[in-house]
Amino acid sequence: MDGSQGELFASHPVDPSAVRRFLADNPDFLKADAGLLAELGLTVASSNVVEFAPLARVHAAHQEEAKQRQLLEEVARANFNAQAQTHGAVVDLLDARNNSDLARRVDELARARFGLAAGVIALECEGLPPAGWRGLVPGQVDLILDGPHRLARMGFAPTALGLFGDDAGDIASMAMVRMAIWEPARQGLLAFGSHDPEGFTPEMGSELVAFLARVVERTAERWPLL
Repeated sequence: MDGSQGELFASHPVDPSAVRRFLADNPDFLKADAGLLAELGLTVASSNVVEFAPLARVHAAHQEEAKQRQLLEEVARANFNAQAQTHGAVVDLLDARNNSDLARRVDELARARFGLAAGVIALECEGLPPAGWRGLVPGQVDLILDGPHRLARMGFAPTALGLFGDDAGDIASMAMVRMAIWEPARQGLLAFGSHDPEGFTPEMGSELVAFLARVVERTAERWPLL
């Protein structure tokens, strides 16, 4: 095709139906033009078949790339939302007026901010824990976390159901982090329960829950354990 033909086609757009008719009347046109086939990403697989595989592979690669990019964007959005909710929860906890109010706020943020079944603060103590907290016997934190050296546990733990009182029947998975409060340090737990068995799983990281546990520790130490 020379320059004059290019100018002619530019000024007179080709009718797609005319192209189809031309190719139907001249079935060997594409096979005979190796340069055009290369530009279109096509190859001749046999005497009568035009191979579209290269073009299909490029299309599939683009689709996979778009899918992976969408997945990364979704994960990034989820992480951002979780962090934003956690930061908001910290502000709520720091506004607590006493340890009873702190326990109420933990449960409220679990339900309202994170869509969970419950949030609980538990403490090993000989007498009564602060109002709204769950009382534990010495050594019970180790039992619930499945070991004295474990700082957190994610997933379902039957030994932790008692933490959630009347809500225990609705709990299908838990996120729990060890706490040490006051001097001398008393062992405690910050625990969240989910209706969803996949809400918390052993493979999940516990960083955000541990961060909230540190906030609860520091906030609780504003007031003495009576």
